Amino acid sequence: MSNNHQVRAKKHLGQHFLNDENIAEDIADSLTLEGYKHVLEIGPGTGVLTKYLLKKDVKTHVIEIDRESVEYLKANYLNLADRVHEEDFLKYDITQIFGDEPFAIIGNFPYNISTQIVFKTLEMREQIPEFAGMFQKEVAARICSKEGSKVYGIMSVLVQAFYEAEYLFTVPPTVFIPPPRVDSGVLRLRRKENFTLPVDEKVFFRVVKTAFQQRRKTLRNSLKSFNLSDNLKANVIFDKRPEQLSVQSFLELTQLIENDENQD
Repeated sequence: MSNNHQVRAKKHLGQHFLNDENIAEDIADSLTLEGYKHVLEIGPGTGVLTKYLLKKDVKTHVIEIDRESVEYLKANYLNLADRVHEEDFLKYDITQIFGDEPFAIIGNFPYNISTQIVFKTLEMREQIPEFAGMFQKEVAARICSKEGSKVYGIMSVLVQAFYEAEYLFTVPPTVFIPPPRVDSGVLRLRRKENFTLPVDEKVFFRVVKTAFQQRRKTLRNSLKSFNLSDNLKANVIFDKRPEQLSVQSFLELTQLIENDENQD
């Protein structure tokens, strides 16, 4: 490997470069490779994860905002050079790379934009059957948590409405340059076979977000902005707090609210 292109981790980009080959390989192996032929790695840095993706029977693309990393990857991974996209994942139209083909997302995600990456994935879920990667541990735990947990919240419900979420393993700070101040966690999301909602998606998102904005209150109090009928508010579901509701219960709650509005 040539070191003519040195890459420094940049604080403003939230970069912490993984420096452990075994963990990089384990993250690459977390993909099942089922249902797609393309993989998009977000924020590859110096390619420690990329090299293991390139060994797999899929076509790997990488998207990187850092010019130093882009130059390093093009110099050191010649067989990848035309699939290194110097773009901001959050702003870029990914269909320019994949058209309407399905693809998986993977990465050691910068902590400061990791939740935005998840929300963009949800928007593109028709094309993304699988998603795997590394987050700050508490964020990964929140995404995968179930009802009844203190960390169960908006992200947990919205992600799990469309994907099966699985927390895979924890990664200590010592394997990064520079080391972050917290543990990291690797998760995998696999899209559900039936991932279309039986309700209006915008209403569902609004119900979930509004409920958790006042998570200590019962739904009867936190959902006042929906102007629910007295008849509906008498339903026992409104005695509950949001963290007591499963994803399925949130869907049923949204249906009740939609039906109630239609009767006005």
